[in-house]
Amino acid sequence: MTLNIEPTSQRLASLDDNLTQLVKDIDILNSVNPLNYIQERDTFFANKYSQEPKFEYAKTSFDTHQAKRQLYQLPLEIIEDSDLQKLYSDVIQSYSDKLDQLSTIGTQEFMYNSLRYYGEPSVKDIANAHFILHLPTEDESHPEHDSQAIASYMQRFSAQHGYTSDIQVVDGMLANALVSGSRVKISQAACISTDELHALAHHELGVHLLTTLNGNQQPLNLLSLGCPANTNTQEGLAILCEYLSGHFSIKRLRTLALRVLAVESMIKERDFRHTFMLLKEQYKASDTLAFTITSRVYRGGGFTKDYLYLRGFREVLNAYDQLGDDFLLLLCGKTELKYLDVIRSLVKKGIFQAPRFISPALSNPMQTNPIHRYIVSALK
Repeated sequence: MTLNIEPTSQRLASLDDNLTQLVKDIDILNSVNPLNYIQERDTFFANKYSQEPKFEYAKTSFDTHQAKRQLYQLPLEIIEDSDLQKLYSDVIQSYSDKLDQLSTIGTQEFMYNSLRYYGEPSVKDIANAHFILHLPTEDESHPEHDSQAIASYMQRFSAQHGYTSDIQVVDGMLANALVSGSRVKISQAACISTDELHALAHHELGVHLLTTLNGNQQPLNLLSLGCPANTNTQEGLAILCEYLSGHFSIKRLRTLALRVLAVESMIKERDFRHTFMLLKEQYKASDTLAFTITSRVYRGGGFTKDYLYLRGFREVLNAYDQLGDDFLLLLCGKTELKYLDVIRSLVKKGIFQAPRFISPALSNPMQTNPIHRYIVSALK
C-alpha cells in the first residue's frame, strides 16, 4: 500500500519498502515442508515403523550473512517515534533469527535455532496437555469433505466476507490447509468432517488470511511482515475463532495437546520412532495422526513451533475476556500480544490503522458448548 499519510515521512516509507524487499522471500513454513512427505510416510508404514523418514527440502538461495548485513544497515535512526523505531528494530532481529533457521534446515543446528526463536513447552504447557488427554472422548463426525469440497467452501467463505484470496489444491502438505500471503493452499489428501471444515475456514481465512489482508491495508508494511515471534498470538487467535464459531471439539483440543507432548519428546529423545510410538501407544492416536504430528515437529531437523497452538489459545482467550474493544487491535496485521500497547499507541497516532476486517467468529460469536467452555476455563 502506498504511504501517503502523516506523521510518517518519505524516508520512512523508503526504509519500510527496503525492509519488505529484503525479507519478502523468507518463508519458514514453506521451506520446512518436506518435498517427499507422502513417499516417506508410505515407506514408514510399509516397514512397520522401523525406518525413520528422511525428509528432503527445497534448496534456498539466501546468502545469510549478506542478508543480515543489509538488514542491520537499515537507517533506523531516521524514525522519530520511539515506539515505531523499537518495533522496526525488533522485527529486523526477528528476521535475522529466521535467516538462521532458513540456512540450517535439514541439519541438527536447525532445532537449536528453532528453540531460540519459538522456545519450548513449559511445565504449565505440559500439564495442560496431560489434562486434556485424560478427558473422555466425544462421538466423532464422519469425514466427508475432500480437498475439492474444502476449496469450494473456502471460496464461498471468502466471497461472503469480502476477502481476496487465491485458493489452490496442492500435493504433499502436512497440514490440511495453509495460508501464505493471499494464497490459501489446500492439501490434496485432506478429508474432514463438516465441523472441521467450518473450523478450518474460521482458522485459516477468518484469522490467517484476514490478518494478512488487514496488514496489507496499513500505511506501512510492518504489520504485514509481522511482529516478532507472532506465532503464539496468531495461532491463538485462530484457535479462539474455531472455538467461538461453535465448531470446536475435544478431538481438536487433543490434537493440540499431542503436539505439545510431541515437541517435548522431540527435544528430549531426538528419535522420530520414539515420538510416533508415544502418540500411538500411550495416547491412542491413529497411525495417520501420530505420523502427521511427529512429522510436523521433526521437519527441518526439529521444529518446536507446534506447542504454541495450545499456549496461544489459552493466552489469547484470557486477553479476549479481559481487554474489551482493544482486543480487536490484534487483527491489525500479524500482531503479538506482547506488542499490543505499542500497536494501540501507534493507532492513536495515526501511524497504524484500526483493522478493516473483523473475524466473523469475533463479530458474531456462537453459543459455545458448555462442556467445552468448562474444559477451556480449566486450562492454567
